[in-house]
Amino acid sequence: MESDTWALLQALMSLRKTTPPEYPRPRELLAANPYTPPATLAQSIMHSSPLLSELVVVREWLHDSAPSPASIDPGATNGYWRFTRNALLQGKRTGRTGAGLVTELDPDAVNRDGVEEKGLAPDDAAYEKAVLQALYAHVRAGQLEEALELCRKANQSWRAASIRGALLFQWRAIANEPREADAMDDEEAEDSHQWRGNVRRRLWKKVCSQAALSSSLSPTERALYAALAPTAQTAISLKAVARTWEDHLWTLISLACEERLSVGLASIERECFWENGLGALEGGAAALVPRDAGDEADEEWEHEVIQALEGLSNVQVTEGAPADNPYHVSQLHIILDRTDALLEAFAGGLQEGTYISSPEYTTMTRFFAHLCLFLQMIDMPVSPYATQVILEAYLQVLEAAGQRELIAMYAGALGDNAVERYALFLTSLELSADVHERRLALTRAREHGLDIERVAVVTAERTIEKAFTILPPPKGALPFISAMEPPPSEAEWLLVRSIEWTTFLESTYDTALEQANVILRYFLGHGRVQVAKILLDMLPPELGTLRDPEEEATEYMHYRQFFGVWDALARVVECEALEQPQMNKETRVAWLDDYKTLIEQAREQVVKLLTTDWLVSDVETRPSNAKRHRDLVRIRQIYIPELILRLHTILVASRGRIPENLKHALSLVNVVADSRYRLYDDFSAQAGRRLGDYLGAVRHAVLAGLEGGGSDPFRILTV
Repeated sequence: MESDTWALLQALMSLRKTTPPEYPRPRELLAANPYTPPATLAQSIMHSSPLLSELVVVREWLHDSAPSPASIDPGATNGYWRFTRNALLQGKRTGRTGAGLVTELDPDAVNRDGVEEKGLAPDDAAYEKAVLQALYAHVRAGQLEEALELCRKANQSWRAASIRGALLFQWRAIANEPREADAMDDEEAEDSHQWRGNVRRRLWKKVCSQAALSSSLSPTERALYAALAPTAQTAISLKAVARTWEDHLWTLISLACEERLSVGLASIERECFWENGLGALEGGAAALVPRDAGDEADEEWEHEVIQALEGLSNVQVTEGAPADNPYHVSQLHIILDRTDALLEAFAGGLQEGTYISSPEYTTMTRFFAHLCLFLQMIDMPVSPYATQVILEAYLQVLEAAGQRELIAMYAGALGDNAVERYALFLTSLELSADVHERRLALTRAREHGLDIERVAVVTAERTIEKAFTILPPPKGALPFISAMEPPPSEAEWLLVRSIEWTTFLESTYDTALEQANVILRYFLGHGRVQVAKILLDMLPPELGTLRDPEEEATEYMHYRQFFGVWDALARVVECEALEQPQMNKETRVAWLDDYKTLIEQAREQVVKLLTTDWLVSDVETRPSNAKRHRDLVRIRQIYIPELILRLHTILVASRGRIPENLKHALSLVNVVADSRYRLYDDFSAQAGRRLGDYLGAVRHAVLAGLEGGGSDPFRILTV
């Protein structure tokens, strides 16, 4: 049904979107040539009415989509009513006529009035029934030639002649039809001099109407004649055999087309030789008028046709999909040229959740999404609201089905919301896609006309926002730094990997720098040094070369400086753990040299960090930066005391191997006490980070200085 709907849409839109060629009106043709054949006049009548032209296209579509008659083909027969004829011959020879059999073999023998009910032999009756059903199926499918061929195979040439009467009279040799000079070969040229069709079609139509209303004929045969010459009176015979919604539509369309054609030919019959004979020549053609006198009748006919089509929305069917099937509803709206109302109605149902539980929800959402896109492509008016709702619903269907490669294409059709919607999809990937899949998904944005830089930035922003809604804010008691941190949670990984979106492109590095600072502030504010280090290792080295914005670049440089110091302290601890009692002299000397060098490097880096206004000089206290200011103050309160205490501990602990380190430990006090750096302000009242804790450690260092003898606690500073 979906394929049939697209075929209907393509056929009608091709007609509606192309400018029809100029075609003379029927009276103009007759004024130039009163011998113009009815078939040519019928073409003129069709071209003069846009609605009739569309109905003809719909009828052809119904023919193409009709069930194939091949499945009910009765095949050829060895003779005309062979079994009945043999039974009659046998009766004449034996003198015993078969009971209930006809006594003649003419076509009207079964239905002749005044004769008792008699019929054919069972085999002939079954074959006759099958032939009639196949003939009707051929007419229903628009296969008139195939119906004629079937009549010949069934030895019913008389029926073939009656069916051929449906053809309008045509004689190209005398018709004023435009033809290309080189478009006709010899066979076509010879064919143009021969006439075909029914010269007395009006009389034939009356006979068909009587046959269609005859109670002596079977319903199928009545429907056959009603289909050949449909009228308002014979429509009941067609409706009696209509089983599907398409059958009812075909009945209505056939009746409307035939009615409009009959009225059109009747209005000019006095001017046409083939309808009025020599009277058309003696009376002369009617004067040309710019507008046919039947225009008011045309408007009334169009109104009646539209009303009849609207009535199909609730017609009852015995087979196939009902009238309220979404495809039938769509087909009817397409025929009525009301696709905007169709899309708005479906969008409204989506908003109300009417279709979400339907088993056809996925299929119909896909169809209507493609319908929106198709209409946009051919510049047909489409409601932006309806398009937005339908495409959004289809994007959700694609996401649920895991068809990620299609998301960008459909999101790109959302216009102003395209970037935001595709970014929402990328955000929904969370941790399910690795870095390569993320890069590929982002690349698809460019392939479908989206602003890839904007998509990357928005995706990263939405991912960060999503992670922050899950993670606790950095407030409350200051965390203690543990050498054995637990692994990152899913929310923490989501926050870490959010930076991937803005590091795929160099053009978004400035945004990546700002977002990296935000994430680093969060993790350091929670004491998650190892997770923050993972993030720093993911960042491209080019971020360190950026100079703008200066405030962000400076903060990022300070973070890199901090991790350099942190790694230096960690290397000291690792080197210290390498000392073994069984070391030989040379190995111990080499180890001690490395150990001393690492401590000196760590001491220099820590002192440099402490004396360079780390995370201070770029902090502004204006309202817009209030949160950032609080976060940076918190980070200093966590790590300034931590670095001071760690360095002090290392220096004091190594005094036995490197005596001068005790002097360095006590010199560190001067740095802490220096009012230029105000490091003492970064100590808090929390246990382990109080200034008193550090002073207690200094006291132990002073006492350690007395281990070598003497009573001067400051002697160690002068040694």
